[in-house]
Amino acid sequence: MPLPPRSMRQPTLLVVGCGDVGLRVLRLLRGRWRLLALTTSADRLPALRAAGAVPLLGNLDEPHTLARLAGLADAVLHLAPPPASGGEDPRTRALLQALARCGRVRRLVYGSTTGVYGDAAGALFDETRAVHPATDRARRRVDAEARVRHFGRACGVRVSVLRIPGIYAADRPGGHPRERLLRGTPVLRRQDDVYTNHIHADDLARACVAALYRGLPQRVVHASDDTLLTMAAYFDLAADLCGLPRPPRISREEAQARLSPMQLSFMSESRRLVNQRLKRELRLTLRYPTVEQGLSPQGGLFGPG
Repeated sequence: MPLPPRSMRQPTLLVVGCGDVGLRVLRLLRGRWRLLALTTSADRLPALRAAGAVPLLGNLDEPHTLARLAGLADAVLHLAPPPASGGEDPRTRALLQALARCGRVRRLVYGSTTGVYGDAAGALFDETRAVHPATDRARRRVDAEARVRHFGRACGVRVSVLRIPGIYAADRPGGHPRERLLRGTPVLRRQDDVYTNHIHADDLARACVAALYRGLPQRVVHASDDTLLTMAAYFDLAADLCGLPRPPRISREEAQARLSPMQLSFMSESRRLVNQRLKRELRLTLRYPTVEQGLSPQGGLFGPG
């Protein structure tokens, strides 16, 4: 029996970097798309199948394992992080080279980071602000963004870049502010504090889906909620909602002596994000527009115990 024309079949989505957010996307699209998920680990095959995806073994650090990706998918959701060192992202380069071998892909959504802006001294801005990465971690993301947007222009693919801030959710590994509160990790005092940005993992998954359907070509979108809070205010709110002591305040000088380089890096950049493209262009209505709603017992983050 002949196959129906491709226009009548379910579209095929390849998810690259199918961690927590990728699995949430699979659950949203199950039954509506044919789903593929790239993984480096055979141990993850059962979980990906259970989520409704056909798992594919491959490794972005080993480009020869990616040859089979050419021609498999109509759309790609790229959520895989860059390597841990260097100023470029060879993983994204390898993925795009594999996809370019066949012209089937028409849509690509890339999950980047708001860290590409560096420190904005608390400024409020939209996606037209120039990037100014201050770390190699952010430079790798800038490199990846440039590569996917060039791929879109060169190959006629609609590319959306989602710049993502801090992700939280009750059922997300490491997604509990409570864990940090229980450790008593300090925050900066008011005069040294920074603005941070957040998105609930469920809303981020929905943003990924919205970008697949409605993202404009070669467009950057802030995948961030409406909250405009300093880091200390965020953890104060979390502490109040789950009945824990508020975190201690320290000066920036004390933080440099007590905290890890990774923790310090997040305390060294301050910005507030305008998210109108998320709402107007992707037409996404956030389920958790503020962290207060997402952190509340009704939002599911803080249950008993």
